[in-house]
Amino acid sequence: MKSMIVTAVMLAAAGAAMAEPACSVPKDKWMPEVQFKKQVESQGYKIKTFKVNKGNCYEVYGEKDGKKVEHFFAPDTGAQITK
Repeated sequence: MKSMIVTAVMLAAAGAAMAEPACSVPKDKWMPEVQFKKQVESQGYKIKTFKVNKGNCYEVYGEKDGKKVEHFFAPDTGAQITK
């Protein structure tokens, strides 16, 4: 029984660690997608996939400085958010 409880706690902690960030900016304040992409590309990102995550943050998959990246950004300012 104890091992089942320990396993459940560990799985819950792992899920929380992998949770995506959430942004609470009203959609009418969001930077237009085209403008955001230009801003990010001017910072050296090569965007492979762009999407809005479940938490309403901009999410970019691609490359920067030759490394694969998955980054989240505030939709109003374009500032990078750390998980």
